[in-house]
Amino acid sequence: MRTGNHIESYPRHIALSDSVVVWFWLAVLMMALIMLPAVSGLFVLGLAIRILIAAVGAIGLNLLTGSTGQISLGQSGFLAAGCYTTGLLIADYNWPPELALPMSGFVTAALSLLVGIPSLRLKGLYLAITTLAFSFIITQFLLFAEPITHGPYGVRIENTTFFGVDLARPTALYYFCLAVLVLVTLGVLNIMRTRVGRAFNAIRDHDIAARAMGVNLTIYKLTAFGASSFIVGLAGGLMAFQFRFINVDIFSVTLAIEALAMIIVGGLGSVAGAIIGAAFIIILPEVVGDAIALLPDAVGEVLANGALEVKGLLIGLVIILTLRLEPDGLIGVWRNTKRYWSRWPLSV
Repeated sequence: MRTGNHIESYPRHIALSDSVVVWFWLAVLMMALIMLPAVSGLFVLGLAIRILIAAVGAIGLNLLTGSTGQISLGQSGFLAAGCYTTGLLIADYNWPPELALPMSGFVTAALSLLVGIPSLRLKGLYLAITTLAFSFIITQFLLFAEPITHGPYGVRIENTTFFGVDLARPTALYYFCLAVLVLVTLGVLNIMRTRVGRAFNAIRDHDIAARAMGVNLTIYKLTAFGASSFIVGLAGGLMAFQFRFINVDIFSVTLAIEALAMIIVGGLGSVAGAIIGAAFIIILPEVVGDAIALLPDAVGEVLANGALEVKGLLIGLVIILTLRLEPDGLIGVWRNTKRYWSRWPLSV
């Protein structure tokens, strides 16, 4: 019986997984995701695209907040930077989408250093407020720098052809977002197996002890900011392909709270948790909306008119319940369940 506690060699220790069962179910999951467009309608496909893009952004935020312990509330600003970079390069400067998308990651990573360098000596609440303020700066710049960003008029993207594939088609965009998510997931998982990933975790657990052990806090904190923002910028670029009309109103502070909720609900420090949390937060309002439709007309109408308020209430409630009842998130629930059945009937 496999217990998962006995590892005999270093290669097995750093492997993504040494379990045949895990690889089997991952293969099943990938097959299901590949088959999804063939068996679903446009609504489900659109919801799946939103989940994939949100998962990419959540993985990026999780790398900074969950793995390195640097709390950030600037997700909406960095998403806006990535989204506008892709949109403006395609619409105004006729860049091919193949170059505009990666450039959105590089621009966002460069912007993150503007907040990362002054914030090296900050942590906790002070760092969170700093990143939130920087997010406001980005969104206000996008709003008032009309000659550069089109201001309140927004940006419309006409060219969405990526290596000959038109991403205006939902199925093509779905597969493209899925490919990006797989690449980002593998990239972050491999980063966390390296010296850099171990340094991130050391800073998260105790930065003073990490410095005493030779970890350069300046370099690794900036690396975490840059890598995280690069991934978030890619998610913003994917949003540009999804919406094809970009307006700064999309990137409110609520978006940052949703992103934070994704990694909290899924499980801080876990890539799988970030993906699960993204799916949960995106699907939750849809499920609740269907439940509201079953209520009496008077009650349902009141709740429907306050849909945004109800969504905010749900996210806040989910965060509170998760922190109170299961701090390790949904991935913690899965680990505890798996541990229970793997040790049954000796489980305590």
